[in-house]
Amino acid sequence: MKPVVVVLAAPSGGGKTTIARALVARWPERYGFSVSGTTRPPRPGERDGEDYFFLSKDEFHRRQAGGEFLEWAEYAGELYGTLKAEVDRVLAAGRHVLLDIEVQGARQVRKRYPPPASHAVFILPPSAGELLRRLEGRRTESRSEMAKRLKTAVRELRQAEEFDHVIVNDDLEAAVTAVHGIVEAPDAARSAADTERIKALIAELTQKTKEIS
Repeated sequence: MKPVVVVLAAPSGGGKTTIARALVARWPERYGFSVSGTTRPPRPGERDGEDYFFLSKDEFHRRQAGGEFLEWAEYAGELYGTLKAEVDRVLAAGRHVLLDIEVQGARQVRKRYPPPASHAVFILPPSAGELLRRLEGRRTESRSEMAKRLKTAVRELRQAEEFDHVIVNDDLEAAVTAVHGIVEAPDAARSAADTERIKALIAELTQKTKEIS
């Protein structure tokens, strides 16, 4: 099978990075992870060059001007970008490249790698309450920052219908298996229940945002 670009997008706290890491750990000969660049500060335990390339805003803009990013986006006041060299590195090794990126960045990647050269997967949290619990567990966001992330999550969920596939991350093992199944059989049909689940999550998150604000 020719290696493809696998776009994983989700609201912050949706679990896309965890799923990507698990895919590489289980099938290292099949998948490779593209390390993104960001201007946000590292969280506890994160390593430069492994989790992200942590860049100053000046360095980010320099690379941006040099055409080094496949896509880039601003999220919660910080800049994030996928380095072309990272994508090329993984594809050249004959492995599917996993991109853990934001929704607006996913659109840019799809223009460069239209189907069947890419598969776009939107990952849903099981509920608004669980998403909030995951964000609170990081202990890195203030109450106002949390409200901002939830508002952003609502905007992103409204764009989930643009993706080829939607999966619910209520069980990591099942979610990882589902993404792998999509890569192996990308023509699998979307479920009509996905749309209803997305609508319900939007309603829940909107209410949670009001409670926090």
